Amino acid sequence: MMSESEEHGSLLEKINEKIHEYKHSSSSSSSDSDDDKKPKKSKKKKLFGRKHPLHHVLGGGKAADLVLWRNKQTSGSILAGVTVIWLLFEGIGYHLLTFLCHTLIVFLTVWFVWSNAASFVNRSPPKFPEVILSEVQCLKVAHIARKEINEAFYTLRNVASGKDLKTYLMTVAVLWFISIIGSCFSFLTLSYTIFLMAYTLPMMYEKYEDQVDVVGEKALIEIKKQYKVIDAKLLSKIPMLSEKKQH
Repeated sequence: MMSESEEHGSLLEKINEKIHEYKHSSSSSSSDSDDDKKPKKSKKKKLFGRKHPLHHVLGGGKAADLVLWRNKQTSGSILAGVTVIWLLFEGIGYHLLTFLCHTLIVFLTVWFVWSNAASFVNRSPPKFPEVILSEVQCLKVAHIARKEINEAFYTLRNVASGKDLKTYLMTVAVLWFISIIGSCFSFLTLSYTIFLMAYTLPMMYEKYEDQVDVVGEKALIEIKKQYKVIDAKLLSKIPMLSEKKQH
């Protein structure tokens, strides 16, 4: 038979176990309730379904660093140089051939004077950089150009073949829109505007990425709604498109 002290000790152990189980169950239930109360973070949708960072999408090299202004001094210098060239041609009325000739004159004069003055000041003359295009580089550029030109001709042939009326209408609309813009600006101003947008908008987008993604998602939803309305009222009534949808 168990003594009174042993029975008392076993009773205390059972009580401690019950208290420990109660604390464990209460803490787990409270943690579960806290987890239920916490709002689940939904994955934010990136613009155009982008899954990678913007730097990776732009190539992840030096060009991406310039466009995203990783080095503000270098990117700012390039933008200032392009702006000066645009002002020379558009504001002052400089001509391209004149500009190239004057640039070469200044460049050759500086190198010529520097090479002759180096002997008087006991310094080595400047080394003119040797620029030699290798055959591999030329073939690579020609291959890329050939591929892009062939794809352009292939697209034009498909549009003009009359098989896809939807693509034809979209192409005509885009060309008409470009023609309107071209009539409002000169080619140089239009090129400078495109460069300015391509050189600054990615940096601004990366800075305000979350806000732009929300607005962009709403805009895409609205565009899809408007396209459905146009498709129901106009495109579906065109015989060629309606036949393709049935097939």
